[in-house]
Amino acid sequence: MSNVETRPHMEWKLILDKKPLPGSWNMAVDDFLFRSLSDEPQTYLRFYRWEWPTASLGYSQDIRRVVDVEYCRKNGIDVVRRMTGGKLVLHHKEVTYSLGSSDCETFTSTLADSYRLISEALIRGFEKMGLSPYLADAPPDSYIKGHLPCFSYPARNEIEVDGKKIVGSAQKRTGAKFIQHGSVPLEEDEGLLELVSALGKNESKVRMISLSQALGKTVTFDWAVERLISGMSEFFKVDMIPKILNPEEKKLIAKIQEERYGSEAWTYGIRP
Repeated sequence: MSNVETRPHMEWKLILDKKPLPGSWNMAVDDFLFRSLSDEPQTYLRFYRWEWPTASLGYSQDIRRVVDVEYCRKNGIDVVRRMTGGKLVLHHKEVTYSLGSSDCETFTSTLADSYRLISEALIRGFEKMGLSPYLADAPPDSYIKGHLPCFSYPARNEIEVDGKKIVGSAQKRTGAKFIQHGSVPLEEDEGLLELVSALGKNESKVRMISLSQALGKTVTFDWAVERLISGMSEFFKVDMIPKILNPEEKKLIAKIQEERYGSEAWTYGIRP
């Protein structure tokens, strides 16, 4: 199990991108940060936004089964493929986080444990907003094996509020290193998600709730992120050290963007 409760304070790198960015750049930044993790225990936490509505696929999904590509092209919806697993997500009016780490002492070496720990830390942040969130049970087999969007059902240990999913997350793991992506809706956008999905409207019905819906008031990116950072810092007993990407790092990110996330072969091809 994790040693969060017993170890002394540690430091995480905090990257806060308040300016909305293109989807391919966002994915390239996270890829770069994941590749940059050292063998020594190290963790980063990033929060970011999207320049325009963007559909993101899980690494191994068949785009033809989950996205209405023609609708996206005609209506200015960008499409990217994540390096993490999971299902279709429409990124628009939301807070997106990525957390990458090589710290097995904190997160353990298993996907299930790290996933649960991150959810418990996010819950601390949601409680600071005035919500009463809780961990979800396992979804039905039809969701696990099918092509429904991410917000159709919560996965085990994802977070629900009032019976609806409020965070969609997915993870990639290589040895002791992992990265987890997460999407927290600020406003309701179910109608656009149903149009972007390749499934019919009745088939792709989502069960999501936004922060604004849950709290009954407009919630801004800055307000939500401030509380999520505070909750995660308290839960994991860490100090957040701000990091700004330097010109050399941005050059490497641009190369990843060009070769991978800006490539149609990566986005539209079938991954192993």
